[in-house]
Amino acid sequence: MLAKQKREFLTAREVKPTGWLRRQLEIQAAGLSGNLDKVWPDVRDSRWIGGDREGWERVPYWLDGFIPLAWLLDDKDMQARATRYIDAILERQQADGWICPCTKDERADYDMWALMLIGKVLALYGDCTGDPRIEGALYRALRQFEEHISGLTLFDWGSARWFECLIPIYWLYERRPEKWLLDLAVRLQAQGVDYESLYRNWIYDKPARRWDYLSHVVNTAMMLKGSALMSRVDGRDPDAFAEAAWQTLMRDHGMACGHFSGDECLAGTSPIRGSELCSVVEAMYSYEWLAALTGKDKWCDRLEDAAFNALPAAISPDMWSHQYDQMPNQVQCSRFPEGEKPFGTNGNDANIFGLEPNYGCCTANFNQGWPKLALSALMRTEEGLAMSAIAPVRANVVIGGSKVECEIETNYPFEDGYRVRVRVDRPVTFALDLRIPGFAESARVDGAAAQPGAPFRVEKEWQGETVLTVEMAFSARYEQRPSGMFCLRRGPLLYSLPIKERWNRVEYTQNGVDRKFPYCDYEILPMSPWNYGFTGKEPVLVRGEVGEVPFSPEGAPVWLEVEMAQVEWAMGRGACEELPRSDKAIAPPEMMRLIPYGCTNLRMTEMPMTMRS
Repeated sequence: MLAKQKREFLTAREVKPTGWLRRQLEIQAAGLSGNLDKVWPDVRDSRWIGGDREGWERVPYWLDGFIPLAWLLDDKDMQARATRYIDAILERQQADGWICPCTKDERADYDMWALMLIGKVLALYGDCTGDPRIEGALYRALRQFEEHISGLTLFDWGSARWFECLIPIYWLYERRPEKWLLDLAVRLQAQGVDYESLYRNWIYDKPARRWDYLSHVVNTAMMLKGSALMSRVDGRDPDAFAEAAWQTLMRDHGMACGHFSGDECLAGTSPIRGSELCSVVEAMYSYEWLAALTGKDKWCDRLEDAAFNALPAAISPDMWSHQYDQMPNQVQCSRFPEGEKPFGTNGNDANIFGLEPNYGCCTANFNQGWPKLALSALMRTEEGLAMSAIAPVRANVVIGGSKVECEIETNYPFEDGYRVRVRVDRPVTFALDLRIPGFAESARVDGAAAQPGAPFRVEKEWQGETVLTVEMAFSARYEQRPSGMFCLRRGPLLYSLPIKERWNRVEYTQNGVDRKFPYCDYEILPMSPWNYGFTGKEPVLVRGEVGEVPFSPEGAPVWLEVEMAQVEWAMGRGACEELPRSDKAIAPPEMMRLIPYGCTNLRMTEMPMTMRS
């Protein structure tokens, strides 16, 4: 038997974004994600649809975000384009169920990670559309996969990411509860990487400049949910391993933005090491699943931390370009001179903004982040509904025979609260679990005290329209980092010193792929001093308006006025030095504006406490 989840995801037919989140998805649709099939040969001309370009992970990665984006926005053109890809994939499925684009002679060497990924995509498309073809196609594909791995065991990425296939397996089992599907889950676990053993015998406490599947940051972000997913079959605690692994990662490789470093493998705690954008969106997806599987709100805190800080920081405000690696202290984004890069195994261009800096996986994969956050904000429970992220969405579901509309109205994380509007067409009793983040100091629901870090349950007979108001108190605080320096946080947001910037457009063709405006590359150069330290005085919060592009230096809706002073801090060849040469102030203090980390392109995040000279 398959154990139940604590919470169930809603589909894009049931939930829609509103407010600033809808605007963020519209920006994404108008940018690279919404146009990749028009401009990028690896998607436009992929073997998945009969072309001659890449036929492995890039089309499935892109569809994994493009499909929910299209249906969340009810964009008919995008929906038609997504369906064209699904039609082509289904039409090319072989008689024996094989669905990936390779010949029979190539199957033995084909990394089955692509099968796991397209399985997730098909299930997602089925949820968005209700397409009756999906169940049968996925059934045949997984049956063939079971036969395939009986003679050819998992290797490389398939072995490192085996648990991702549990998502389509469970999706199918819930529609066709046949024992062989759960047996397949057991086979995958036996053939895949044993991360639990790895973390019991931890050997990656220090960064290494050697590429390694086991410390690869995207594999790491994905594996956080692996044991929790498998717990539905083996009955173990879904939370225990994920929590222990997360604590280990944040201790040895934690970044100020709440994510862990990896450029391309785990990279320590230095503020000038990077973390791959793919790892951010995969960590978010793991946290979404962990919130669903465990019902514990700590995973919701971690989801919001990644979503509101690390995710937007690595994507340009117009979402036409992105970085492979983001750095907490990022004073310049340019190609590093040979031998000068601070990264472990990534290339010299890994932190420029562009079409596919360093490698194209993030080009296709980053677009799942915002759509899946929208799909995770409200989840179904046996008792009713639960919030798993505070974001403006509207859900329409049926509970107890009543049509229920539940809307979260908020500018959070740019405001300190939210409202929930519940409308029912007939009286119905159910429980609504309101989210109270763990980083709130206190909270009140319609005036009643609520405990931070735990859901606030409202269970009653709902009639007509009800509005609940949630108010939260946050305070700005300096947090010491392993570097000995400090960062400044307030509630869900990390704050950084923005650096005035000049964007240099770089257009060229490489390996037959054009980089031309608006999907060209950019180098970003600093145009203002960045060598500052905190004086330790209490910051002052200032609020503006949430505009058309909230995650941008110019559009930051909130900021902190902070007293700071310049210190002696040198620039290397493309990056600042890891630490200042002195923490003594070299100029009088001045008031500076710090904006949310996710609104910055160039920034300083970890800075010293200055000593007066």
